[in-house]
Amino acid sequence: MFTKTIIATGVAAGILMAAAPFAFAQNGEGTTTPSTVSAAAAARAANVVTKIACVGAAVNTREAALGTAIAAHASAESAAYAARATALNAAYSNTTTKTVGAAVRAAWSAFNTSMRTAQKAWQTSQKAAWAAYRTTAVACKPPAGVGDGANSGSEVSGR
Repeated sequence: MFTKTIIATGVAAGILMAAAPFAFAQNGEGTTTPSTVSAAAAARAANVVTKIACVGAAVNTREAALGTAIAAHASAESAAYAARATALNAAYSNTTTKTVGAAVRAAWSAFNTSMRTAQKAWQTSQKAAWAAYRTTAVACKPPAGVGDGANSGSEVSGR
């Protein structure tokens, strides 16, 4: 019985020693690491890096769109102020109170309309940029905690 145990132990040890080179690989430091585990971990890490880069590209696109939209908004508001100044200047060059009052009301009405139009254009562009970002970011399938979509409420209102 003792001989059979020794033979069985020897056979099991031989099988394990023969299989060991397939399960472990040498790293550059002369120690062994499980090759299948390290390959899977490397693949997961590369996948995470790719997903983070995808979200980064979506953020860059969103920020470029928002930058363009806010510049257009600022330009439209500036034009509204310039037009109001010109109209008010012309209004106060009139000689009767009736014509001055009508011209002042018209200047302010045109100004308010221009400002509302600029605000609506900004809000439309802002919503479109954030919506495109969210769609792209979801398609990236990022790991938890990657992305800044929760900060959309911090966006300036345009004024």
